[in-house]
Amino acid sequence: MLNDYIVPGNRLELTSTRFSEESTEDLEGKAGAKGRIYHSKIYDIRSEEEIEIEMPIEKGKLILLPVGGEFDLCFYTSTGLYQCYSVVKDRFKSNNLYILVMEITSGLRKFQRREYYRFNCILDMKCRKLSEEEQEAYVSRSVEFLDTDLTLEDGVIVDISGGGARFVSDQKFDENARVLFRFSLMMDDKPQQFSIVGRIIKSNPKEGVPDKFENRIKFLSLDSREREDIIRYIFEEERKMRRKNSDSR
Repeated sequence: MLNDYIVPGNRLELTSTRFSEESTEDLEGKAGAKGRIYHSKIYDIRSEEEIEIEMPIEKGKLILLPVGGEFDLCFYTSTGLYQCYSVVKDRFKSNNLYILVMEITSGLRKFQRREYYRFNCILDMKCRKLSEEEQEAYVSRSVEFLDTDLTLEDGVIVDISGGGARFVSDQKFDENARVLFRFSLMMDDKPQQFSIVGRIIKSNPKEGVPDKFENRIKFLSLDSREREDIIRYIFEEERKMRRKNSDSR
């Protein structure tokens, strides 16, 4: 059953694969072209073959996607990421919301463990080891424990996933140490800040680079929305890379 995997309120991405001959205009201009990505969420599930989603909005403008347009849908759910292909069947307004009726044209498939896919990158970050008192407070969840006035050390993230990251720093960390980990990702053309507590899995000297350490961290305090945002960032960056490689051929 479709609603065993996706439910109203789930966020999703639409990637255009083909527009119909109908005009692709939004309320103030053109809606885009093949390969463009839009963001929306599920409004209702009609049946196994049809769902309703909210019309995408970009920079305060409603994107009036055309009936007959074909899209690759990627759903962000509590159990992972799911993908299928679809066609815009209808559009209407309900309770001051503009709705698209999407006909599902393929089976729903899961991206197996994609939330743990490691995306290679170069991202500035900051971190510091938590004190014993802060670690104990974190484990017991007894108080709001982080002292935000303390200085954080610089580092560089070299890969990231929905579950953790690998980063290079000047400092060696003890295995299992709790670390405050801060970085930002460009989401929808603006930086989004993340402040996460993680556990050090490994911390070893970086090969060939004196006085540098390569560390792997597992995120502990990441909520579901933050995890979805990191996964969405990875997907968007991968798509940009694939598009760039395709254009260069």
